[in-house]
Amino acid sequence: MPTRRIFVASAVAAAGAAVAAAQVPSHWRTIARQRLADPHPRPPAARAAFAPAEGWAAKLVAAGLGQIGQTTSYDGSYAAIGYPGGDVPLETGVCTDVIIRAYRGAFGFDLQKAVHEDMRLSFASYPRLWGLKRPDRNIDHRRVPNLKTFMRRKGAEHAVTDVPAHYRPGDLVTMLLPGNLPHIAIVTGHASADGKRPLIVHNIGAGARLDDLLFAFRLDGHYRFNPAQA
Repeated sequence: MPTRRIFVASAVAAAGAAVAAAQVPSHWRTIARQRLADPHPRPPAARAAFAPAEGWAAKLVAAGLGQIGQTTSYDGSYAAIGYPGGDVPLETGVCTDVIIRAYRGAFGFDLQKAVHEDMRLSFASYPRLWGLKRPDRNIDHRRVPNLKTFMRRKGAEHAVTDVPAHYRPGDLVTMLLPGNLPHIAIVTGHASADGKRPLIVHNIGAGARLDDLLFAFRLDGHYRFNPAQA
């Protein structure tokens, strides 16, 4: 598996993806911005293609990339939000919010509602990591382990490999950051600088970004979820 150099503190800034009720310390966010900031950013259309994004996947990727420049910070604080269609302010959020907003923007598919309803049907199937006794529609869909469970229950799970070509545009990947903190991202059709890997769009601490971090951390989940087939 290719190894990528990454400043560990920027990974720790994504801790809120695992426990979205925790506030990410401001100094972690500052370090993340410094290490992930591209001094010469290029728009996604100017980047080389790794694989074509087609059909529903192209819509999902476009909705993910469209958040770049709009979501510019990271905040994992617990928030009471509306239901369905609830969201924190667009300029902030966590890694899962990139996924939630992309599915809403591309298809009008609301993961908040879908996850909540599935948890009501089978609460015991979901991880018991937060001491909850019932679903919480404010936060359940914003937690990576819950999204993984939902995708698996919908038959969207695929094998985790170290072969870049196995990851298509529109795929979702989950990974473990230092400290076993879960993270999630959307695979795009854009290529890394050396042309060997697809780039991912995600929020790892500095807002929505297009990064060459597919194999930066240990992958532990791979999903291909077309909501029309759910």
